[in-house]
Amino acid sequence: MKVGCVREIKNNEFRVGLTPSCVISYVNAGHEVYIEKGAGIGSGFTDAEYEAAGAKLTDSAKEVWAIVDMMVKVKEPLPEEYRFFREGLILYTYLHLAADKQQTDALLAAKVKAVAYETLIERNGSLPLLAPMSQIAGRLSIQEGAKYLERIHGGSGVLLAGVPGTPKAKIVILGGGNVGTNACKIAVGIGADVTILDINLQRLEYLDDIFGSRIQTLVSTDANIEREVKTADVVIGSVLIPGKAAPKLFKKKYLKEMKPGSVFVDVAVDQGGCGESTRVTYHDDPIYIEDGVVHYCVGNMPGAVPRTSTIALTNATLRYGLQIADKGLEEACKANDVIYSGINTYDGKITCKNVADSFEGYEYTDIKTLW
Repeated sequence: MKVGCVREIKNNEFRVGLTPSCVISYVNAGHEVYIEKGAGIGSGFTDAEYEAAGAKLTDSAKEVWAIVDMMVKVKEPLPEEYRFFREGLILYTYLHLAADKQQTDALLAAKVKAVAYETLIERNGSLPLLAPMSQIAGRLSIQEGAKYLERIHGGSGVLLAGVPGTPKAKIVILGGGNVGTNACKIAVGIGADVTILDINLQRLEYLDDIFGSRIQTLVSTDANIEREVKTADVVIGSVLIPGKAAPKLFKKKYLKEMKPGSVFVDVAVDQGGCGESTRVTYHDDPIYIEDGVVHYCVGNMPGAVPRTSTIALTNATLRYGLQIADKGLEEACKANDVIYSGINTYDGKITCKNVADSFEGYEYTDIKTLW
């Protein structure tokens, strides 16, 4: 198979879909790899490294899109890339379609075989291609929350850990999944006062076993969320329903009840955000202030640390990408039925139920009925 990777064009996105090490794996398996020149520079990988690994370098993204059978990316294609879509192309990347009707329509119209990292579910229920970015985003959320609590950014001027004789910052984490757990690790390590909420009692028991008396666990209800955010210095939104738009747990009315200069970090922004006041921001202009609350809603948080993020992501995606390249998407699914769950669109049809349910009038088609 001809496998390709292009430079990401999203605002301040420096990750790359394939590393030179990935190229070696694909080439050793008998595939051809095409890389747009400069694609890996933002993550610290030079063209010379890709060439030494066996990749064929091209001068433009257009050339790569036109040549390859499978395009491996990091972020969802932007509108200026839709013209490169074509029938039968395998697109292997994060898609987040539930929050992006325009992209969904473009993929359907072109009959692209779109495989989304964020909906691929292993047999144990884990999300192996989302997990590494969730870990990074969760840890970054505390780092960014600490930064934007600083007075120069409009924050209240509170230090997360405090010092002897002063109160610690209170961090409230909405959602105890991968993002929330990793946010909790950093927050506890810093020494903040941490409360984490989730609807799953078993998950709360797990978190209580790990962190013990260093955190407060609460069942996620509207009443508990409203009460906790009133006294929070930082609120982390980390809820996820795979493939579906995030539920709006953080209500706009809470803003007027919160401390002036408190910070809301919405890690769920890729899936539409879990805050009613959320709107997407970018690394070059990451915050806005609404009703006195600083909002950090960057849609590609791990892009701020692209070297770590790229290596972590490709460690996870390579395995499945090789299976698709070796057998083709259809046969790869038959050999490993886990891959079925990653397919969001196929031959002009939506094959992920949560994506179909996100848009009125769109129908879900079970991918297994198409073969």
